[in-house]
Amino acid sequence: MLMPASHPHLMPAYARQPISFVRGQGARLWDAGGIEYLDAIAGVAVTNLGHAHPEISTAIADQATQLLHTSNLFGIPWQDRLGERLCVLADMDRVFFCNSGAEANETALKLARLHANKKGIAQPQVLVMENSFHGRTFATLAATGNPAVHHGFEPLMPGFVRIPYDDLDAAATVARTAPGIAAVLVEPVQGEGGVRPASAQFLRGLRALCDAHDWLFMVDDVQTGMGRTGTWFGFQHGGVTPDVVTLAKGLGNGFPIGACLARGQAAELFFPGSHGATFGGNPMACRIGCTVIDVMERDGIPARAAVLGEHLLQNLREALAGVPGIVNIRGRGLMVGIEMDTPCEELAWKALEQERLLITVTRGKTVRLLPPLICDEVEIDDIAARLVRLLRQAPVIANFFVSAFLTFVQSFLDETTIAGVYVV
Repeated sequence: MLMPASHPHLMPAYARQPISFVRGQGARLWDAGGIEYLDAIAGVAVTNLGHAHPEISTAIADQATQLLHTSNLFGIPWQDRLGERLCVLADMDRVFFCNSGAEANETALKLARLHANKKGIAQPQVLVMENSFHGRTFATLAATGNPAVHHGFEPLMPGFVRIPYDDLDAAATVARTAPGIAAVLVEPVQGEGGVRPASAQFLRGLRALCDAHDWLFMVDDVQTGMGRTGTWFGFQHGGVTPDVVTLAKGLGNGFPIGACLARGQAAELFFPGSHGATFGGNPMACRIGCTVIDVMERDGIPARAAVLGEHLLQNLREALAGVPGIVNIRGRGLMVGIEMDTPCEELAWKALEQERLLITVTRGKTVRLLPPLICDEVEIDDIAARLVRLLRQAPVIANFFVSAFLTFVQSFLDETTIAGVYVV
């Protein structure tokens, strides 16, 4: 059984799977031994256009011979171009560029504080959701609705009121009773929270509450944006336009870039010196972002993701009907979750071992699929077939994993040391 190996010079912040990849092409990856794998997670919704996309590779190589960094003390033409294109696509006015989703969400939360300050709110609050994930910086950690990631980092930063996800009545109650609300922060689909889509009614209701109470309606589209859910942005499924939207992941197809977009009064809150990012919006990152949009527009990637996502959901629902242990199969676009009735973290390892398939398990019980958006129907069918084989034998796998774990524990008790191995 595969076990994660220790890395003596790296801080143990990750339970890494014992595979290292050396090459990728499209939806395929190869390890150092030349074994081919099918990628159904796309670097956690990052490599939406697949690995080693030729146009992105060309843009990187060309830009590397010209200019990487000058700082935001000067104009950056590629940043201007990318900002304009994102604003047109999202119906926004202005953009702040950074390097990651957490930074983009930090930017949104700072806008919420500035908005509150303008209104004279002394102790501002942001309405956030249970089961959410917004990042691991101190502010985004506090906004995140997962106690497991809070552990050891208390006391959390104050300024957040939490309600159940997709519960408009709870949001309305907060509007009547909680003082100091300045903004709402919500994911259109909770990705880390188990692939849970918000209803259109919920998103429209939040928009209406924000309008009625002068709150900023802020959408975390870090995982759901850039075509992942079958539209350019996840908030478009609700037929609403936020005041602030955050992006990252698929915007750079693997190159670090984040963006916080805003419109109306929210777009005018920053002033020189109020925020910054040394590497944010450098020429390389923004040229890659423009190239990603070029490819997505030309090839109709968002619409393609919608069609392929429905195809994948239908295949899985038909093939897994009646299989014991499966609670629900849900998703939006090429963002699919299969909820099990018991913890199933070991399935990610067994998918690698048995099916040469990359998947993730989130919140302990939900298998999450985030295939590259450039997959063809044959590859989507292949992902489904490999996963169906795995899930049909899931009870057997669980028993095997428990047995192997007990054997490992016994060997630990029998030996004075076991070098290079740990269990999470």
